[in-house]
Amino acid sequence: MKAHLLIVDDEPNTLASLARAFRLAGHEATVCDNPLKALEMVKHEKFDLIFSDVVMPGMDGLSLLEQIKAAGVATPVVMMSGQAHIEMAVKATRLGALDFLEKPISTDKLLLTVQNALQMERLKQENQQLRQQLGSSGIVYTGEKMRKLLAQVERVAASETRVCILGETGTGKELIARTIHEKSPRHDGPYVTLNCAAVPAELIESELFGHEKGSFTGAASRHIGKFEQATDGTLFLDEIGDMPLAMQAKLLRVLEQGEVERIGGDKPVKVNVRTVVATHRKLEEQVKQGTFRQDLFHRVFVFPVVLPPLRERLEDIPALAAHFAAQIVKQNNWKEITFSPEAMRALQAHTWPGNIRELRNVVERLLLFAEGDVITAGTVQAALPSALTGESGGSMPVTGSGTLAERVEQVERQMILDEIKRHNQNITNTARALGLERSHLYKKCQQLGIDLRELRK
Repeated sequence: MKAHLLIVDDEPNTLASLARAFRLAGHEATVCDNPLKALEMVKHEKFDLIFSDVVMPGMDGLSLLEQIKAAGVATPVVMMSGQAHIEMAVKATRLGALDFLEKPISTDKLLLTVQNALQMERLKQENQQLRQQLGSSGIVYTGEKMRKLLAQVERVAASETRVCILGETGTGKELIARTIHEKSPRHDGPYVTLNCAAVPAELIESELFGHEKGSFTGAASRHIGKFEQATDGTLFLDEIGDMPLAMQAKLLRVLEQGEVERIGGDKPVKVNVRTVVATHRKLEEQVKQGTFRQDLFHRVFVFPVVLPPLRERLEDIPALAAHFAAQIVKQNNWKEITFSPEAMRALQAHTWPGNIRELRNVVERLLLFAEGDVITAGTVQAALPSALTGESGGSMPVTGSGTLAERVEQVERQMILDEIKRHNQNITNTARALGLERSHLYKKCQQLGIDLRELRK
């Protein structure tokens, strides 16, 4: 496959030899001896791969790499150096370099690097096509509530309107944010995320706006912040309700003026970013309590998207459970397992305080617990968090001994005994409560060594 390559190096001999090697192999090679000029070239011309020296006058190769990434250029970059050391290679990798080659570089190594880069790019394109075929970033639903919500999401995605995604933890707010980006005119630009609750207060300004080398203790090099990284794309600020008040004022200024100033910087940097935010908190109440700025609230709360908790979209559980099961089976190369109707009803009867995230964990647990090709209601009851933590009110053991299958049997046996006792040995009512056919309950009792005749004495 023919590639268009850019070679950046201040040594004329290196430029000539690399260009000759690439052209003999059938590739198109453009050379540049000035990193600043190279930066402008990659912004306006499409290259398949960039090779850059590290040590150059004016701007070193690592700074060039950082600027390329900050500009939103997705072209992979390979760094080269005759003064290579581990720290340099690690830093280049962290900045996003595809590879780090030590000079002198053999022709075979150069051509193999090009081949690998082209193959990776082809795989990325195939993955993107697959995601488009699946639609909506993997959002799975069958119910009318989610259909109407996603229709709203698609409409607002086509605009530049700021979106505030609201919903309990685990409802899929990040998936909605990514869908907004992929359905927007900015879909070819970068999609950058920051969880405001996960970053210490003293570091969040640097993460958002970046810093200059030496601006504070530990700032060994320039750092490009999330806003600059997201230029011409989308910045998703998750859990914005947890952002410190001092940072809220600085964020408001960026949203109003469209420019950031790095810590230690002496001039503002223009950014063109669409901001999408999310929170599980009630921002209106935070405004009343004085923990969230009212002016920032009006900036980010332009178009609210309210995600329903899983307990309010029970009709989607069968599709979600089947989707997660197929994913997990494929990842682990396990045999396919189906859900019985009674198992699905048992899943729909759970309150799901952890929402979709909890459902996925339970499905993975079910696939481990299942003994046959079909997941039963009994297996569901044993795999739910209330059964594993002893919160059901019965005498079910929290821990046990033996293999996983043996421990599951202990839980199932005790659960059935508790239900039989609760229904005064009425097998019909017990089977109904467990979501089982009466005949299936008899078979399960036989498997677990429960003598129903003894219980009736």
